Order: sequence, then structure tokens, then C-alpha cells
Amino acid sequence: MKDKKHEKHLHLHHHDDSVGTMADVEAVMKKYDRESNVRIWEGLPKKIIHYVMAAFAIYCIIDAIFLTTLQEVRYSVFMGMIIFLGFLTFPVKKGYERVNYMPWYDIIIMLVGSGAYFFYAFNAMTVIRLSARIMANPMFMVVGAIGILALVELCRRCVGLPILCVAGVLVIYTLVSGISLPQLIRTLFYTANGIFSTPVGVCVKYIVIFIIFGAFLERTGVADFFIRFANAAVGRFTGGPAKVAVVASALEGMASGSSVANTVGSGSITIPMMKKMGYRPEFAAAVEAAASTGGQIMPPIMGAAAFLMAEFTGIPYGRIAVMAILPAVLYFTGIFIAVHLEAKKMGMSGIPKEDLPKPKELLKELYLLLPLVALIYLVGSNTYTMAYSATLSILVAMLVGVIHKIIPHIGLSKEGKEEEEEGEKPSLSFRWILDAFENGSRSSITVVVACGIAGIISGCITVTGLASILLGTIVSLSHGIVMIALLLTMLCCIVLGMGVPTTANYCIMAGVCAPILIALNVETVAAHFFVFYFGIVADITPPVALAAYAGSAIAKSDPMKTGVVATKLAIAAFVVPYVFALNPAMLFVNVTSVFEVIQICITALLGIFGIAAALNGYLGRNLNPFVRIILALAGLCMVIPGTITDLMGLVVLVLVVVYEYGMKKKDSSVKTA
Repeated sequence: MKDKKHEKHLHLHHHDDSVGTMADVEAVMKKYDRESNVRIWEGLPKKIIHYVMAAFAIYCIIDAIFLTTLQEVRYSVFMGMIIFLGFLTFPVKKGYERVNYMPWYDIIIMLVGSGAYFFYAFNAMTVIRLSARIMANPMFMVVGAIGILALVELCRRCVGLPILCVAGVLVIYTLVSGISLPQLIRTLFYTANGIFSTPVGVCVKYIVIFIIFGAFLERTGVADFFIRFANAAVGRFTGGPAKVAVVASALEGMASGSSVANTVGSGSITIPMMKKMGYRPEFAAAVEAAASTGGQIMPPIMGAAAFLMAEFTGIPYGRIAVMAILPAVLYFTGIFIAVHLEAKKMGMSGIPKEDLPKPKELLKELYLLLPLVALIYLVGSNTYTMAYSATLSILVAMLVGVIHKIIPHIGLSKEGKEEEEEGEKPSLSFRWILDAFENGSRSSITVVVACGIAGIISGCITVTGLASILLGTIVSLSHGIVMIALLLTMLCCIVLGMGVPTTANYCIMAGVCAPILIALNVETVAAHFFVFYFGIVADITPPVALAAYAGSAIAKSDPMKTGVVATKLAIAAFVVPYVFALNPAMLFVNVTSVFEVIQICITALLGIFGIAAALNGYLGRNLNPFVRIILALAGLCMVIPGTITDLMGLVVLVLVVVYEYGMKKKDSSVKTA
């Protein structure tokens, strides 16, 4: 029924050079998203694994809400299950297509690797009692080494090599620095400064449950609703398909922690639409990649990093989500403006009105938003814990999903009636609930593994005192000038973020770079948002721009050109972090008056408009290079906090706009004459 809805509302006709089948979409996912490279199970093995995965998801909910066992026991049991399920899911290499087959060496690694974590759980009290003396026990050292190596191998399979390269360099540096191998194993495996540090702890407490919630949201059909809502809202305007991509990705990305998955999921629909309307393949792919990447900064869920930020900063998650609103709006506004200017330059129109969804049809399905509404209300009320709020929201999602399945049977849906007439009875099976639990578990594996490796990186940094060395180095290079320190930190985040999952990248940067900015008097939360943003934009920044490359595979465009265009479209993500780092009022921190917030909002939006127009090279007519430079400088002046710079930028921006539109009218009158 979902596919029929897309055809009816979007009138989507794929070109021969676009991704047009589920097989094509899956091929793109397997190429650019390691999570999609999984073993193929059929028949009884598939059923067994299906139930085991679902059981793990239910266990995670019970653990987060009810269990009060020793933290060391809970965390190690959790990681043992992740290792076990991880090796069941991910084969040794890409393109593995044998059905119902798991080689003997994978079985051994799976059992021995997960066994190391279960051994720790069983002997947790002994580990606590022995403390540092555990280094003298060969058995505990061997078990710790096996546990670390099993996690590393699973990370290679489901996350990739970039993060392992970072971890490997730091492990070597740690050993060269004089830390003995037993001491390193103890730190990384048996203390709270390694694998079982804050990132994995947050996974146990919150992240996995919210990933499960995201899986239930997907199963209720809310992603399809978002796309149709975006079509109804902005599809009719100039350059409609591209604007649909921006709005749909912003909404869909709220519950998605993967730029690549978001790009491929909505891009398989929006990119062919954009190409059909006349957009260049590179531009169509870049729009989707930039918008999908920005989905991770969109409240309320913001991927998974928001929960980590709450833990690192000590600021309640609800406040973090509120702080993220204005920067996210600026980010998507920048892309929206660029899309509009490109459409105007190319003389494009919107999607024909008859091809758009009817508002009445969408109103009937507003109940699909109830899980998100429930989550926002419960988290914002501060009455329940985040885990309990997410669990209640999952129950709401279950109810909504059941209603969505039943509606065709009771005649509230036209599509359902059509299917019944054709003999295709909509299914009332509750199997989708188990499927959602399974998908939640499967999606959790990569996030948890990345967080575990991030813990290893943090452990090496802690035990060697590398953070203090980096602090001294950057302070020395920047001469205490905050702007230079911000620039160096940005480069560090982007380089480390290339190919590294957002959550892991943020964990690393929160431990390494955020303290440096804080030491230079940048507000704590602003410093964390700064590193968070630049960790995310690594997904669209060449040379390793996974989201852009995934979009280019769908559009059949040049990957590097797509990455460059996506970077230009997402220029707000490169500018806005400097604004809130220099003036955290954009994050609603240290606000002296409502007027200050209004001033920042208006001037920042106008500044983003100026920068977007300068990069696009169009403002009613094509701009010459000199005007583009002036326009970009005016935009930057308005984005930089300060009344004087705002006034300077505003005056120049107004003069340029008036001049360009005046020249456009003059050109038009000359042509008419």
C-alpha cells in the first residue's frame, strides 16, 4: 500500500538513469552504508534470529527502566549481547551472499568474543575487589584482550576502518608513551575510562531505546506521511521537488541517526523527481545529501548525539533539544534559499497541483504524529526519565501502528477500499511489532560498537594526558585568539569525522576538542554544539563525503562534484557554529532580553540569505564575481554577532538587492524595447 501511495501522490516515474527499484536502492545502501552489508538468513535460522533480535530489544527496555544490578554487570552483559548479535549479522567482508552460512571462524569469534564480556559480568565483583592488582592475573588480561579485539573486528565489519585508524594510532601512542600492555588492557576493558565509559553507558540508558522508537516510527508509516506532507506544503512552489526534499529530509531525519540511510531512503523518491523537473544530477543529489545530513541536528531526537551531549554537559536533554531549534532552522533555511535561487535561475515551476496530495487526505492521517507528540510532551514534562518517556512513546507508536493497519478495513482509507476491491486485503498481522523490535536491535549494533571504539579512543587520550597536550598546542598556535582556535577545531572535527559515525565522532571531539574551546572561555554547551555540527558536516565534505556519494549513486552524478555542491548548499552549517560559539544567545544561553534573540534570528537569517545568494551567483539575475564577494561579506557581517556588524551588513545587503533588482528591470525593459 505504501508504494501505491507514493505513485498516486507523487506521480513518480523513474528515468532509466535513476534508481528505480528496491534492488537498486539496496545496492546503493550496501556500497555506502556498512549497516546494510548483512548476512542472508532464510527459513528457520531467519525466524530464530528474528526472535532473538526482538528479545534483545525488549531486554534493553527492561534493563533501562527496571534493572538496578551493578553497573559493571549490566554494561558488560549488554556489550556481550551486542558482540554476539553483531557477528550473527555482519559477515567478514562486503558482498557476502551465501545463504544460511556462517564460517567456523566467525562462530568461534562470536562465542569467544561475547564470552569475554559475559566472563567480566560473572566476575565483576572480583574485578572491583582486585582493582589494579588484576593486571597480575594472566587469565583476566587474556580475556580483556579478546574482548577488545572482538569489538575491533566487529567495528571493522559494521562501521569501517577510519575510526579504527584513529584508535590504532592512539593505542600505539599510548604504548610508546610508557603505558604497559596490561595497564592498557585494564584501562580499556575493566574500568569506566575505556569501552564502558560514558558513550556505552548512554547507549544502555537511552540511545538504544530511542533507536527502537525510531524503528517503530518507521513501521507506522510516518516517513511516507512526511514526504506527502512536504509535497502538499511546498511542492507547488518554484522548484517544488527540491523543496520537498529539504522539508521531507528535515522531518524524516528527526528520528534518523544515519545521514546515508536518510539520503537513500527519501532520495530514492526525491532525486528522480528533481531530475525530472530539470535539476542537474549533481544538484539534485547534493540537495538530498545536505538536507538528510542536517536531519541529525533537527530536534527533538537529533540522531543519538543529543543524549550524549546531555550526559557530557549535565544539561537536561529537553533543554538541549530546545537549544538546537534555531541553528537547525538556519541550516535548513540556507538550503531552502539556495534551492529557490537555483530554481529561479533555471526558470523552473512547481509540481502540478493535480499531482499533489490533498490536504483532506493528510488530515485523516495526522494521528501518525502522536508518537512524536507524546515523546516531546513526556520528555519536556520532566516527570519521567528519558527511558520511560521513550518506552511510553513506543507504546503509543504501537497503538498508532495498529490503527493505521485497521483503518483500511473500516473504510476510512480510499486506498484500502481499492485494495479490497482488487482482492488485496490489508494485513492485520501484528508481526510488524516484532519486526520493529528486530530493526531497532539491528540498527543499535553499529551505534553501540562505534561508541565502544570511541570509549577506547577516549581511554587512550585520558591515560596519556593527550588532551592537555592538544590544549597547549592549540592555545599556542592560536595565541589565545578564539577565532583561530575555532578554525583549528573545525578542521580537526571534519578530518576525524570523515567516514566516522556521528555519534562516535562527537564522543571523540567532546573529550578532545570541546575542553579546549571551554578553556578559551567558549560556553560549555556552545563548545559541544560546535564540535557536534562539524562532526556531522563531514558526511558531505569531500573527499570522504558518504552521504553525498550515496546521493550521487542514485542520481548517477559525479561524486566529487556532488560533494562540492552539497558543501555549498550546507554553508549555514559552516557559519552558524561560529555564531553560537561567539554569542551563545543563538542557543538561548546568557540571553539578556527577548529583543536580543529576535535580533540574532533576523540578522542571521538575512546573513544566510546573503551568503547563499553569493554562492549561488543569482539574485534576480546572474551576479558578477565582485558583487558576489560583496554580498558574501555582507552576509558574514550579519551572521557575526554585534549591532555594528549587523547594521553594516544590512546596509550593504539592501543596497546590493535594490541595485540588482533595479538592473534586472532595466535589462527587461531593454529586451522589451
